Amino acid sequence: MLFMSFLVFSGVYVIGDPVDILISDEADAEDRQRAIEGLGLDKPFHIQYLTFLGRALQGDLGDSFIFEEPALGLILERMPATLELALSALLIAIVIGIPLGMWAGMRPESKSARVIMTGSILGFSLPTFWVGIMMMMLFAVQLRWLPSTGRGDTVDLLGIDVSFLTLDGLSHLAMPAINLALFNLALVLRLTRAGVKEVVHQDFIKFARAKGVGRRRIVLVHILKNIMIPVVTVLGLEFGGLVAFSIVTETVFAWPGMGKLLIESIGLLDRPVIVAYLTIILLFFVIINLVVDVLYSILDPRVRLQEVKS
Repeated sequence: MLFMSFLVFSGVYVIGDPVDILISDEADAEDRQRAIEGLGLDKPFHIQYLTFLGRALQGDLGDSFIFEEPALGLILERMPATLELALSALLIAIVIGIPLGMWAGMRPESKSARVIMTGSILGFSLPTFWVGIMMMMLFAVQLRWLPSTGRGDTVDLLGIDVSFLTLDGLSHLAMPAINLALFNLALVLRLTRAGVKEVVHQDFIKFARAKGVGRRRIVLVHILKNIMIPVVTVLGLEFGGLVAFSIVTETVFAWPGMGKLLIESIGLLDRPVIVAYLTIILLFFVIINLVVDVLYSILDPRVRLQEVKS
């Protein structure tokens, strides 16, 4: 986190001069200098970075140049919308991708499996922004089934505004969630299919069939459990990616999340918000990696045994 915070701060530091945007061209030199000093931009780079670190250790990631509010507060205000979108996309990828992948793995030569795999190639290949625009043209403009932008009605759930508990919110959530889920759905599908094709011919599966174990138990217990470790690994890291890289989807569908805030901040060179966003995303990835490691030991007892032996 310390190393990455330095890279993030350095990268943002060299991107333009926010004073050129914040201060009018008609302002005189004194007004310009006062603005520079007020924003703390008159200090050398190392002093600015050390000041940022000291405040960050106290939970303060700086104040927005544009909104004149704590950058962390602005991001946390938008975070529920992004997490709702990312979790919805992840749920779609799991609920659809794993069953389709298992079907394609159990019947690799069938026509349905070939159709499924062809669809997964499209999920990998088509650009997210283009798919989003095409979905808006079809479902919002032509058919008028779904709204094109915004988040819709929200309700309070444990102090957090969520939209998936209202019909209007679900209708607004559907298109961006599906659009964001397409790549991960294709990824989960192909991982599951590859795992099933590898496991289905293992000796323990043949032994279970010889014992007369039912097909459903073989699929849900023996096969599914053994293919979940690589799937969980990828899903864990991809969830971080969904949160971090939902920027395109949020921009296309005007979803009021962290990604949209980041795009606005980049356009206005609002350094504190950009640095705060990237720092939070870094912390998010660290936590996700920890959770994935814990899930390893739950899914595969051999991991715990290796730790005991070492």
